[in-house]
Amino acid sequence: MKHQPRKRFGQNFLRDECVIDAIAHAVAPGASDHIVEIGPGEGALTSAMIGSGCRLDAIELDRDLNAGLLAAFSIHSGFTLHSGDALRFHFERLVRDGYPLRIVGNLPYNISTPLIIRLLEYKRVIQDMHFMLQLEVVERLAAAPGSKLWGRLGVLTQYHCEVEALFQVPPEAFYPAPKVQSAVVRLTPHKTPRWPEVDETALGRCVALCFAQRRKTLRNNLKGHIDDEALLQLGIDPGARAETLTIDQFIALVHLIPPSS
Repeated sequence: MKHQPRKRFGQNFLRDECVIDAIAHAVAPGASDHIVEIGPGEGALTSAMIGSGCRLDAIELDRDLNAGLLAAFSIHSGFTLHSGDALRFHFERLVRDGYPLRIVGNLPYNISTPLIIRLLEYKRVIQDMHFMLQLEVVERLAAAPGSKLWGRLGVLTQYHCEVEALFQVPPEAFYPAPKVQSAVVRLTPHKTPRWPEVDETALGRCVALCFAQRRKTLRNNLKGHIDDEALLQLGIDPGARAETLTIDQFIALVHLIPPSS
C-alpha cells in the first residue's frame, strides 16, 4: 500500500525492511498480546506484527489511509482500526479481560512529546511502549541528572518508566527521508514504584517551574514559591540549575510548593 505522505500530518513512512524487522523483534508480540499501534501509516509495521496472532488496535488520523489498512488487515479477526487523533484517544477503553496494552508507533515528531506525556496517564493499563522518535527526543528520555538533555520529559518519564534506547535509524529508512536521525526506544512502566508516591499533577507543575528558564538558577525560577533557606534545608544549592536535580530532589520540592503555584 503506497500513499503520498502529507506534511501536515508529519508523515515519514518507514520502508526499510531491516528496520521494520528489528522493531518487530524488539516488540516480540505474542498471540496473547494486545498491541495498540499509533499511526500505522502504510501498514509496514502492522504487517510485521499481526502475523503473531495478537490482537491489534490501530489508531490512524489520516482517513485517506483507512481503506488500504482495512483491505490489508481486516482479514485478521484481531484487527480493529480506529480513525482519530491519538492525542485525544481514550486508551483505557481498549482494555479487555485484564490484558495490558502494548503501545507501538512511528510517531510524528511534532506530537511525540505531548503524546508520551499523555500516555503516562495510562501507565496502569500499559505493559510497555515502543516508539520510533527523533534521536534527540530519545536522548532526552534517557538522559541523566547533570546532562544538558535532562529536563521535564526525562524526569516525568523516568518517574513512571524504565527507559531503554534500543537502536538508531538513519533518515534513508523513511519516505520521505526526514532531516534528522531517528531512534527506537522502549518505555516500561515500573511494576513497583521506584520513588515515593507523589501527586503527579503537582510533580509536573514543580518540574515545569524548575525548568521554566533552563539557563536560570533554581533561586530565580522558584522565586515566590520556595526561598533559599528551604532549598538549603533539602541540601539543594539555590544557585544551581534544574538540570542538576535528581528525581528524589524534585519529589522533595513538590511538598514545598503551594498548590496554587
